[in-house]
Amino acid sequence: MSKLLIVDDEFRIRELIKKYAIYEGHEVDEAEDGEQAVLKCRNNEYDLIIMDIMMPVMDGFEAVSRLRRFTNTPVIMLSAKGEEYDRLTGFEVGVDDYVVKPFSPKELMMRVGAVLRRSGTDKKDDGKSRFTYKGLSIDFAARVVTVDGERVQLTPREYELLFYMVNNKGIALTREQLISKVWGYDFFGDDRTLDTHIKLLRKSLGEYASLIVTLRGVGYRFET
Repeated sequence: MSKLLIVDDEFRIRELIKKYAIYEGHEVDEAEDGEQAVLKCRNNEYDLIIMDIMMPVMDGFEAVSRLRRFTNTPVIMLSAKGEEYDRLTGFEVGVDDYVVKPFSPKELMMRVGAVLRRSGTDKKDDGKSRFTYKGLSIDFAARVVTVDGERVQLTPREYELLFYMVNNKGIALTREQLISKVWGYDFFGDDRTLDTHIKLLRKSLGEYASLIVTLRGVGYRFET
């Protein structure tokens, strides 16, 4: 049984999600705003958080940003908006998936299941322990990435994407391969999600961003 934290200032939304989550066999806790969610996460352990963006006291973006200081618990963001800015901001602060309101509760539960399955395999290191290239160092087991001695903070999804590409360095990886391996076959998004994460990952790698090569019409390749 997985334990979910539902964070939304609207009672009816929390109740709707709670109803479907319990039906799927999950244990549920609730929070009415971001500040309350951060406090609950400091005192409890959750397997996944469903977080609304627009809330009083503390919005979802700020809440996730604070959560990422002490936990990598997967987060699915809920929003009444669908602009690229919201998606980009969400991914930058560490959101794992994004659902636009109004949403289908059944689809949301499918996304919850997909994210939970992915998070259950996060600690795999594919038989390798460390990768080093000049000032770039990746410790797969510890999930630590450093650039010229400075630790780089990545979101859980960025770690997965980087680790998979590095473990397959020199190989042309299609967009379909990357999405299926990192997001899962039941991913509901589109190619823009992959492109956004690649963009953020390159930004985090700084001078080593060029190691991620774009293959037009195909996908990406990590090469040294």
